[in-house]
Amino acid sequence: MSEPDGYVERVVGVGPWEGPWPDDPRYDPDLLREGDRRNVGDEYRYWSNAAIVADLDTRRNPLHVAVENWQHDANIGSVVRTANAVNAAGAHVVGRKRWNRRGAMVTDRYLTVHHHGDVADLVAWARERGLPIVGIDNVEGSVPLETYDLPRECVLLFGQEGPGLSEEAVAACVDVLAIAQFGSTRSLNVGAAAAVAMHAWVRRHVFGQRPC
Repeated sequence: MSEPDGYVERVVGVGPWEGPWPDDPRYDPDLLREGDRRNVGDEYRYWSNAAIVADLDTRRNPLHVAVENWQHDANIGSVVRTANAVNAAGAHVVGRKRWNRRGAMVTDRYLTVHHHGDVADLVAWARERGLPIVGIDNVEGSVPLETYDLPRECVLLFGQEGPGLSEEAVAACVDVLAIAQFGSTRSLNVGAAAAVAMHAWVRRHVFGQRPC
């Protein structure tokens, strides 16, 4: 398919470094030489991956995000990408260890992705750290996300695309929250639901906007 008239392809990133190279150990010689086309903010251009992670580690938000992965969910990558965008403390995959990384756009390099063989293992991990698990699903008994005061330190748990949270996962949650919907679809895509829930956490704990 041909591109429309006037279409200009956007080039992401920067080319090779021009001028004397910076005397800074955070910079990657290969990136300085070849250019940096990664999906990173401008403040991290030419930095090595390790240097970026070290900087992010100094200001991680105390939020963890977990997704059940019993059927090789293709949306986990999107959840991980959003977790990186909010600089979450970590992402967690529960169930199958392998997951589709394509949607993460290599953002999984910049935060720790934990694996838990089952819900019980996630619960034990969270309990050791005093982190409540808050589920996101429109199951019976769920309460509105929009009026819920999310804990600052917590694990947001999302279910498998389609069936949602397992019964074991629901039982492990201090509360299960539902995102308001007004159309005909039964549920949101888990990637979209995760983005909405994480943004609600940001509004509450970064911008101080308390729910009504």
